[in-house]
Amino acid sequence: MAKFRSYFLTPTQRSSLVASAQDAAPARLRQWTGLIVGWQLEFRVGFGRQKPITTQTSIAAMIKPLLQDDDFLADVRAARADAGNIHLWWLGQSGFLVQWEGGHLLLDPYLSDSLTHKYALTDKPHVRMTERVVAPERLNFINVVTSSHNHTDHLDQETLVPLLQANPELELVIPEANRAFVAERLRVAPGFPRGLDTGQSLVVCGFIIHGVPAAHNTVEKDDLGRHKCLGYIIQAGPWTIYHSGDTKRYGGMEAQLQKWPVDVALLPINGDLPERRVAGNLDGREAATLAKGIGARLVIPCHFDMFEFNTAAPEEFVATAGQLGQPYRVLRAGERWSSALVPG
Repeated sequence: MAKFRSYFLTPTQRSSLVASAQDAAPARLRQWTGLIVGWQLEFRVGFGRQKPITTQTSIAAMIKPLLQDDDFLADVRAARADAGNIHLWWLGQSGFLVQWEGGHLLLDPYLSDSLTHKYALTDKPHVRMTERVVAPERLNFINVVTSSHNHTDHLDQETLVPLLQANPELELVIPEANRAFVAERLRVAPGFPRGLDTGQSLVVCGFIIHGVPAAHNTVEKDDLGRHKCLGYIIQAGPWTIYHSGDTKRYGGMEAQLQKWPVDVALLPINGDLPERRVAGNLDGREAATLAKGIGARLVIPCHFDMFEFNTAAPEEFVATAGQLGQPYRVLRAGERWSSALVPG
């Protein structure tokens, strides 16, 4: 009978059990703990719950990054020998590492299981699909990191605090409208982040970063008219990257982006489904069409294969890009792309 007793734990006891297990266990085991407690809650539906809780009900094999941990870091080191090209690696979700002439820029990194833990006992579990590429504390060579908006997979305390500790000179670029929120979440001085708004630019450690609007789901502004969600145009030497952050289409978007000769567009493809109950993004067709409309020499999709409830297969993106004649590259987590491969 002992193994059945946990079904009747009080909410306080369940919370204590999960917290202690998460503190003591490695990441994969912590996720399994959330699954087991989720099954407990599902079982208890038969004992008086009026509304069932949607739970994590299976343990599937997670997607392995192409390069991970030591192998990933070795590839980053090896790429420095090819200083004439810009290099980038997909870290999962909307996270990318950009390397140019010895400098390193991180775009919206999410390198923890914070959301899986946060939502484990809710009706919106964030079941992770892809293993982490690398622990943030191992990235001790980063010069600049960006956050496009305040959602945790783009402003993750469990990623950014270890990065700040490993890189004492790190520069953090954020939407100016989010300064107070960022300072509180990361427990840094309010004056520490470098703030941007649409139409503004910063030169940071050899990278020129321009702020452009993003609509997640709408173009949202604070009381002073400053954008809460941004995309970033990054110029590194002769190369130009557009990192959209989370966004849907908005009026004048293509005209806004056509001001720059975009070599690589990094665009989300997970789409916008009301049943997910989260703000949405471009879908695959929209991402490929936007890339073609702004004249991007290459488009790389992102924001998929991270959480089971909020993902999309890249087939629609690939098919649309093919129909439009839009060059594209679908990366695996931990995979490198280099500018020597830009078509044309």
